[in-house]
Amino acid sequence: MADPKGFLTTPKQLAERRPVDVRIRDWNEVYVERSLLPIITKQAGRCMDCGIPFCHNGCPLGNLIPEWNDLAYRDDWSGAIERLHATNNFPEFTGRLCPAPCESACVLGINQDAVTIKNVEVTIIDKAWDRGGVTPQVPERLSGKTVAVVGSGPAGLAVAQQLTRAGHTVVVYERADRIGGLLRYGIPEFKMEKRHINRRVEQMRAEGTRFRTGVHVGEDITGQQLRERFDAVVVAAGATTARDLPVPGRELKGVHQAMEYLPLANKVQEGDFVEPPISAKGKHVVVIGGGDTGADCVGTAHRQGAASVTQLEIMPRPGEERPAGQPWPTMPMTYKVTSAHEEGGERIYSVSTTHFSGDEEGNVQELHLVEVEFKDGKFEQVPGSERAIPAQLVTLAMGFTGTDVRNGLVEQLGVDLDARGNVSRDAKFATNVDGVYVCGDAGRGQSLIVWAIAEGRSAAAAVDTYLGGKTPLPAPIRPTDRPLAV
Repeated sequence: MADPKGFLTTPKQLAERRPVDVRIRDWNEVYVERSLLPIITKQAGRCMDCGIPFCHNGCPLGNLIPEWNDLAYRDDWSGAIERLHATNNFPEFTGRLCPAPCESACVLGINQDAVTIKNVEVTIIDKAWDRGGVTPQVPERLSGKTVAVVGSGPAGLAVAQQLTRAGHTVVVYERADRIGGLLRYGIPEFKMEKRHINRRVEQMRAEGTRFRTGVHVGEDITGQQLRERFDAVVVAAGATTARDLPVPGRELKGVHQAMEYLPLANKVQEGDFVEPPISAKGKHVVVIGGGDTGADCVGTAHRQGAASVTQLEIMPRPGEERPAGQPWPTMPMTYKVTSAHEEGGERIYSVSTTHFSGDEEGNVQELHLVEVEFKDGKFEQVPGSERAIPAQLVTLAMGFTGTDVRNGLVEQLGVDLDARGNVSRDAKFATNVDGVYVCGDAGRGQSLIVWAIAEGRSAAAAVDTYLGGKTPLPAPIRPTDRPLAV
């Protein structure tokens, strides 16, 4: 144990966020740079090095959390990054974006504040980059085998890096103009600056991974062509088919899917636009959906100068404490205030949108809603609770129903789908077609970044075994594994 009394003597302390009136004027990450350095060793010392560390079970990657907590406490940052990279290819992504099921499973969290595992993680990797401790790992020999990876999100990047390091020639296909998938265009800059993706891509290029952007697999190159050209194919496309809202007025101008709105804001930061084609500037903005994507829309609207921002959620407001039906070590549904919510706006719970109304030119002007109650397994409207709120820009952030590889690529590859519409796979991430594998959202459905990376690493081990008969690559999970969450 790093500090036998650390969990008793050291209170929980989180990274400091920049003042709201400062950070909404730019697109930089919301945290004060290097604010963790003075406090992180003591925070790492709060880890109890449990005999049975449930944080391992909470993390799909099986991160060696007590080990790198101890090393961080002892100021052994080179040892800490070695332990961190042993299970996680991209801790700078998870340390910024993962909702940290490991912290929900922390034993200390049973009756105290859990260890700030994410903060320790991101400090370890940021220090490693600053000190030049993240270098290419070029394979000693090449296998002569080739692998195509469809999609460059966290699952695709993980499987590609693992297979490249195993000596295979890997080509990653991405239909967008830049590598990163939803990491690039779905995550706002204020949550993760894209320089973190860029330097990982450069590391992977130096290792031998090849990237092909602007290639829509299924159209520009067919699934059959991939099977002919490569020894194995891994489908790692993200869940980009968004859930829609089929109510009157949906066709009005100004009603957009979140993934129509957010990427354009990111493209401004990439230098593609001076102003985004869809902007919240001066408008009354309504975000439908109370999850992370909805919060991303809220923070983006603030930075674009919205006149007002309102976020709607059909579910009741969660409580502050862990619900009795979601005991430790599950990941509880509790009320959360993200950095975007700190910046302003209103959150309305237990409401459902009935329709939109617009002006004579077809622009949305109002959103009509009604309060709802959950009874007998369904939502029922509360009589007399109807009202309208101003809405000149509406973003739909209600989750995703699956990946759009079903539009062409599935038929071309000949792979089967499961009952949920995802690409079906066996216990080794293999589809019904020999040499074709699937990982991440394409096989799992919409999920967390940490599950995407874990599936990518596991699928890489399966593909390496397929190509060479055996593998030294780790496989942290199986497709049937499920998170400790409800």
